[in-house]
Amino acid sequence: MTSQRPGGTVKLGQHEIARIGYGAMQLEHVDTAAASAVLHRAVELGVNHLDTASFYGYTTVNQHIRAALRPYPEDLVIVSKVGARRVDAQLTLAQRPHELREQVHLDLRSLGLDQVPVVNLRRADQGPGLIAEGDQVVPLDDQLAELIALRNEGLIGAIGLSNVSTTQLNQALPAGIVCVQNAYNLLDRSSEGQLEICAANDIAYVPYFPLGSAFDRIPSPTEHPAVRRIADRERTTPAAISLAWILAHDNHTALIPGTRGIAHLEENLRAAEVELDEAMLAELDQLGVSA
Repeated sequence: MTSQRPGGTVKLGQHEIARIGYGAMQLEHVDTAAASAVLHRAVELGVNHLDTASFYGYTTVNQHIRAALRPYPEDLVIVSKVGARRVDAQLTLAQRPHELREQVHLDLRSLGLDQVPVVNLRRADQGPGLIAEGDQVVPLDDQLAELIALRNEGLIGAIGLSNVSTTQLNQALPAGIVCVQNAYNLLDRSSEGQLEICAANDIAYVPYFPLGSAFDRIPSPTEHPAVRRIADRERTTPAAISLAWILAHDNHTALIPGTRGIAHLEENLRAAEVELDEAMLAELDQLGVSA
């Protein structure tokens, strides 16, 4: 495996990860052979940060990762997410502390691990996605207490957060948070405050939907005329410009773009080769609106 890391590295707890990693969610829709090819190519190209969850196809993605990469490279950092589960092929919330514990054990079994290196708590106070109601409305402190217990037991290595507010992030800091995943991209900077807190506390910031999503109408920067104009001038793709901006915007950022194909994987990793000069950055910086 190459020693070079796409985009350089960023600290994720005690680990050094490539700033361009791989989000494995789309592997739910391919067979083992196709998934294996993508995963092997990612590792070959220096990716050592994989993002997954047991509810991606009810362990389908985890099983693909295990089949392709176990025994795992020593420097591979697998990050999972808890807070939801699959029931009869439907995604449903699982926010209660005992449900978080069940999901961690499901990750351990399906990935073939003794410890999940990092587990992100996916809160459900707001969209995108399911919003907690009834007994799924759980105090953050109760969830953190369970994750801290799992960390103390050695079943997880570190705790991250996903889909959290600035208030929740500040509340969780004493628990020793190593990363935050929030929706964020060149055009949607409503989570800029969380990024600033992460930078101040040396926490990795791993935005999802960096290229937008039809889900909850998160805008796609790849369609913006300024992004397309810069991409044409630099002879690259609007996606590469959009991803490169996130890397240049703050050195605590890391990316986990997902794909089910090798060609698209390689295209995403080429964002590491894009150099945005001061004029380009100034033009792109003006496109986003912080909330």
